[in-house]
Amino acid sequence: MFRAHFVQILNHKHPLYVLASQINWSVFEQTFGPTYSEGMGRPAKPIRLLVGLHYLKHAFNESDESVVERWLENPYWQYFCGYEYFQHEFPLDPSLLVKWRQRVGAEKLEVLLKETLDTAKRQKLLKKSQLARVNVDTTVQEKNIAFPTDSRLYHKMRIRLVREAKRRGIKLRQPYSRVAKKVLAQQSRYAHANQMKRAAKMTKKLKVYLGRVFRDLQRQADPSDEKLQELLATAKRLLEQKRKDKGKLYSVHAPEVECIAKGKAHKKYEFGCKVGLVTTSRGSWIVGIQAFHDNPYDGHTLSASLEKMKQLTGVTAKHAYCDRGYRGHDYQGPAEIHIAGRGKRKRSRWEKMWSKRRAAVEPTIGHAKQDNRMEINFLKGKEGDVMNPILAACGYHIRKLFRALFLPLFEACTNAVWTWLISIKTKQSSQAIREPLLSPA
Repeated sequence: MFRAHFVQILNHKHPLYVLASQINWSVFEQTFGPTYSEGMGRPAKPIRLLVGLHYLKHAFNESDESVVERWLENPYWQYFCGYEYFQHEFPLDPSLLVKWRQRVGAEKLEVLLKETLDTAKRQKLLKKSQLARVNVDTTVQEKNIAFPTDSRLYHKMRIRLVREAKRRGIKLRQPYSRVAKKVLAQQSRYAHANQMKRAAKMTKKLKVYLGRVFRDLQRQADPSDEKLQELLATAKRLLEQKRKDKGKLYSVHAPEVECIAKGKAHKKYEFGCKVGLVTTSRGSWIVGIQAFHDNPYDGHTLSASLEKMKQLTGVTAKHAYCDRGYRGHDYQGPAEIHIAGRGKRKRSRWEKMWSKRRAAVEPTIGHAKQDNRMEINFLKGKEGDVMNPILAACGYHIRKLFRALFLPLFEACTNAVWTWLISIKTKQSSQAIREPLLSPA
């Protein structure tokens, strides 16, 4: 009764305050409502709260834990998520964000990205003419894993098998817990001293230890235990893979990780999955983004990328500008594909100008990685690989909308400061003129 309403204490020109009224929150109620059940479990948290926290998380590069902590301290964040009065308690447990993402799924999360684009259209920041020309490129979204080495993989897999056996009450003949730890340390020392034959011996020992634990557990495992059988299959895959095999295992906890070579001088190999982006040539809005597994050739992702743009915007691009990695593409559609470095003499001045704008997709990728959590993917499994780029694009758009709405506020503050400085300068100059007239001389 005696609490102050946010409308009374917040600045109505603040970008987050304005943006809260520009987003159509009812779209999320209609989309995510069917995934809830009234008769099961505890009362659900508001959908606007969960959607708003995901927007804020990726816009300000926060984790699930830190975004909830900052939400408690920031009244503008609370108003953005639909609250009318200041809250003094955490709205939810951070683990609920993980469960909500798993419940909703990657396909429905695209509604968050579509709504940011629709908001930009309503604000006339994204015009239909801008969707005619787009830039297409791919990048690598790295997974949160350590750099893979054979010795560390054998060691981690053995630890995982021993742990699962202990949980199920299976007694192993020998877990090799102490000796394997010493062997791993010895292998690291030999490798650091460039004594590679000795290091290879230690790696072979670790592989032997893993093989013994694997066979012992395989003999005693229950065939109906699907989770354990899946882990044993992963261990078998690790033991049988060779140096030059395709589809190798690079992580125990993330077996979906792929090794991708993009030809970078500072980073020869990246471990994660490929992501295709479509951005507008003017304005650099992300109008299409999706993850591609199995490391496809860039040219073979072009059709899917432009189709994703059509799903999100309802518009088919007329011109698509790509780098040389898209040579030999299989796209069969209405859009005209322009490959960088081709037909320079035949193009007009305007076409050359638009071709140079292709490079604008690179800083967009950089911002999505550095500012919006796409550089390292912390979400689990292939489903997490698909979700993270979508949410990163949402955060990128929220920041663009934030800047567009912040500009009028910045101009107003700047004008006020300049008016104040001019008034001070005028007072000083008038005082300097009056002083000689008032002097005794």
